[in-house]
Amino acid sequence: MSEPILRPATAADVPALVALVTSAYRGESSRAGWTTEADFLDGNRIDADVLRADIARPRSRVLVAEQDDGLVACAHVADEDGTGYFGMFSVRPDLQGAGLGKRLLDECERIVREDWRLPAMRMTVIDIRDALIGFYERRGYRRTGVFKPFPYGDPRYGIPLRDDLRFEVLEKRFDGAAA
Repeated sequence: MSEPILRPATAADVPALVALVTSAYRGESSRAGWTTEADFLDGNRIDADVLRADIARPRSRVLVAEQDDGLVACAHVADEDGTGYFGMFSVRPDLQGAGLGKRLLDECERIVREDWRLPAMRMTVIDIRDALIGFYERRGYRRTGVFKPFPYGDPRYGIPLRDDLRFEVLEKRFDGAAA
């Protein structure tokens, strides 16, 4: 198998991206990796129309890692109000834990820090995802204590299987910028 190539996504990638993101988080296929949300969310993880808009908008990039057999990882990075935003981070479940995600995260941080010269990267993570939060903390992100509601009732983002879901904002500052 060849080394994955990182490149910006195009609108033609949307069907494969929806399938990749769903396989990493939802349903039985997601249980092969450690990022599964199958025990507390069902349904969609990403909406194709939202994804197309993310690909098209200025200062927003959906990066994909492509290998011999297609797309194997992706992430979305954008400038949101002068701070980098990181999301839609997905690695094919059978390839998780091999370093591909770290490589993709590093490239997204580089874009925010060097290309866009923003002082920090933020993301939202469902606050019960302790292993995932630990992954980000080991890479320099910190819990901010800022919480956002889960979009209950909007099936574009999934069907909750419990009623206590919420997001916490994680943040990583660059170049010693003050928090």
